[in-house]
Amino acid sequence: MEKFHHELWITHAVNAVFGPIAAAILRAFGREVPAGAQVIPDYIAMLIVIALALTALSLVVRSRLSVENPGALQIALEDFVGGFRNLLTDFIGPEGPKFLPLVAGIFLTIWLSNLSGLIPGLMAPTSNLNVTLGCAITVWLYYHFHGFKAQGVVAYLKHFAVPPGSPVILAPLMLPIELIGHAARVLSLSLRLFGNVFGEELVILILASLVPFFVPLPMMFLGLLTGTLQALIFAILTMVYLGGAVAVEHHDEAHH
Repeated sequence: MEKFHHELWITHAVNAVFGPIAAAILRAFGREVPAGAQVIPDYIAMLIVIALALTALSLVVRSRLSVENPGALQIALEDFVGGFRNLLTDFIGPEGPKFLPLVAGIFLTIWLSNLSGLIPGLMAPTSNLNVTLGCAITVWLYYHFHGFKAQGVVAYLKHFAVPPGSPVILAPLMLPIELIGHAARVLSLSLRLFGNVFGEELVILILASLVPFFVPLPMMFLGLLTGTLQALIFAILTMVYLGGAVAVEHHDEAHH
């Protein structure tokens, strides 16, 4: 992979703007930063650009909101939000839409990250394990936090030992299985996304280096589909995990 790696122009641009700030923060924590070093790596630079793009898009849409005469972009975004609200209600219940900011936000971030790798001169941040692991840990901490918040500490911890429908006598067996299963979710979420995006980028790079121009186009089109699908799978799994965390009490009541 070293053969195909090259510094992105956008990384130089981001470092020119934010590099001194990042270097000052690192030095404040005792890290030595050589003069002229690229403090912000490629994948962080791309995430910064994506975050700025989403922020700019939000501000533009907000400034043009209209009830009587909505534009095409507003209608598309309203359909997007409505679709995710329906999915959240289906997977979690009436309380589902309150999780819209995180679920829709992480979908957009992963989706744009996946697709950015298809643009010449850019890279997909999700082809770096640090990014996918960060997304997975964020989701893992988020759904556990809301599990504790919705069920209470004791009740939420209890469901690891006695899942809905499981007899109490199996608690010593179920507890380690549940704990391992929940810990494995971090690896599952991060490695699935990383493996798919990294492999896809590698294939496109190899094809482009061997036979440029039109030959990589079918793979790029496939990448458009799989990039969207991977982002959607990540978002749906987030909803499933949230539903399991905050709805345990309802499952318990159903079994009684």
